[in-house]
Amino acid sequence: MEFRTDYPDDYRAGFACFVGRPNTGKSTLTNALVGEKVAITSAKPQTTRHTIRGIVHREDHQLILIDTPGLHKPRTLLGSRLNDLVASTLNEVDVIGFCLPADEPIGPGDRYIASQLALLDGRTPIVALVTKVDLMPKDKVAEALLAVGELADFADVVPVSAAEGFQVDTVDSVLAGHLPVSPPLYPDGDLTDEPEETMIAELVREAALEGVRDELPHSLAVQVEEMYPREGRSEDNPLWNVHVNLFVERPSQKAIIIGKGGGRLKAIGSESRRGIENLLGTKVYLDLHVKVAKDWQRDPKALGRLGFDFS
Repeated sequence: MEFRTDYPDDYRAGFACFVGRPNTGKSTLTNALVGEKVAITSAKPQTTRHTIRGIVHREDHQLILIDTPGLHKPRTLLGSRLNDLVASTLNEVDVIGFCLPADEPIGPGDRYIASQLALLDGRTPIVALVTKVDLMPKDKVAEALLAVGELADFADVVPVSAAEGFQVDTVDSVLAGHLPVSPPLYPDGDLTDEPEETMIAELVREAALEGVRDELPHSLAVQVEEMYPREGRSEDNPLWNVHVNLFVERPSQKAIIIGKGGGRLKAIGSESRRGIENLLGTKVYLDLHVKVAKDWQRDPKALGRLGFDFS
């Protein structure tokens, strides 16, 4: 990949951060803007654990999106560290997108986030993104926009539906308008700067979260143990061995992941393998193992081993 050299004099480039309660559409919007899947999405809350950078390339700007965990009242050491991660990110971006879903009334969680953003004291422009407008009739969307407008003094308020593609380009142009004049920061064609191992772990975690009990998203961690090309394969028919560990906190959760006769784990492997093969551009042998790490969310050493050190 090479950097663009033909960009106009008024070309803009910089960083944007999406914040909001869990499950407000931040990851879905990131993927819609980038045009590829770079962030895990799930109907379960609190699924994002890493700041996934998605890179949006346009003729007149480059927008680097940082997808943070949903701000929430922490119940564990992991929750506290995730909140700290969001706070540190807010001080490093050029514009903030505050995601508020149109299908839910503004609640204490939204007001808490608004109060945290107010501490920035206007140093960073904040754009309110009223998400999931496809789920509500037009009159209810209008009511949601009015309510959001009264929550804080936002630089802009934009209704959007990432699922339907409604106003995604508008979100892009509004955020880009707050970026500084700058040459491109990433080579043309780059979509993310996340390591492949992180992306693979997120794909497996997303597949594992589908259709499981509400408690599991908080208790599931995924880590790529090793990945390497299989020896003896020709260059035109390569195969990668990918070994992944799924960590839960209790034996009962392990049973949920494995499923009756191993059926659920097999389904997780089949679903995630497709995304991994698309990511790597080659066939993959995916080896999944489920392990119990008791109360890992509350154990500083376990958090470090599982990649949640954040220091």
